[in-house]
Amino acid sequence: MSSAFGFQLLAQHGSARLGRLRTAHGEVATPAFMPVGTAGTVKAMTPSELVRAGVGMILGNTYHLYLRPGPESVRDLGGLHRFMNWSRPILTDSGGFQILSLAALRRVDDEGVSFRSHIDGSTHRLTPESSMRIQAALGSDVAMVLDECLAHPATPDQARHSMERTIRWARRARERMLALRESPAFPGVVVSNPGQAQFGIVQGSVFADLRRESAEATTAIGFEAYAIGGLSV
Repeated sequence: MSSAFGFQLLAQHGSARLGRLRTAHGEVATPAFMPVGTAGTVKAMTPSELVRAGVGMILGNTYHLYLRPGPESVRDLGGLHRFMNWSRPILTDSGGFQILSLAALRRVDDEGVSFRSHIDGSTHRLTPESSMRIQAALGSDVAMVLDECLAHPATPDQARHSMERTIRWARRARERMLALRESPAFPGVVVSNPGQAQFGIVQGSVFADLRRESAEATTAIGFEAYAIGGLSV
């Protein structure tokens, strides 16, 4: 089983690129503005309004959908596309951004991250493997690997430690994704979208040498595509 993902470069001028993403739920012209539908809906807009606005792809969040309504509920209702009544492509963040945004409610270690729910205070564990399991159940077209989104400012030593952890997590996430492709009936997992692609994430804070090292190590793992992590931080 392989991903349905592909990218076609249509034009280029300097560093700017015009392209087309191909996913299991259609194509997306790039560059594209991708509205955030964190918990399975874009606030204040219906799916039909998003289509009329020309939206080609939206984003959902693994951590928040895991808490509510839960990946099994979404999967049993036909996957995230049917749950949202959205037929176009979806990307799901891994939960890595919540390492930054919910810093007061989490603890990070080399194996993963433990969260205390902002909803009811219950504790939850997210690892590179469980993030892939949740995203496989959700059935997004693009699944992001779990990364550590480091706060800014950071020292070079802090950035290196975080970047190297993200690379180790990326290897584990890729191994789990490839295992899911080989066996969609992987124990405890039901794959909702067999054409799901997986993106690696480059980290390294604002340090060019770390960014370069992260990019080289992440591309060596071999993903369908790559994201620049931590840029908005």
